[in-house]
Amino acid sequence: MADGDLRDNPAARGSREGRDAEDVAGDVEDAQESDAARRRRRAQFLRELHEAKQLRDRVQPRRARAARMRQQMRMRTFRW
Repeated sequence: MADGDLRDNPAARGSREGRDAEDVAGDVEDAQESDAARRRRRAQFLRELHEAKQLRDRVQPRRARAARMRQQMRMRTFRW
């Protein structure tokens, strides 16, 4: 949409103008809701990631054992 269309059509610019307190309160509520939704999606992703890692460890036991040994070596050589 061109700038000239906004000047000619007041309805097109109505969404940009005239924001009142209810709109702002709705945006805050949407932000909180989206934050909760983001946390739910993140928790679901982490559960699926953990499940995938367990499956990979069961399917490739030699690689999983080598990874455990490397982790143990890192922990042994880590300086507290």
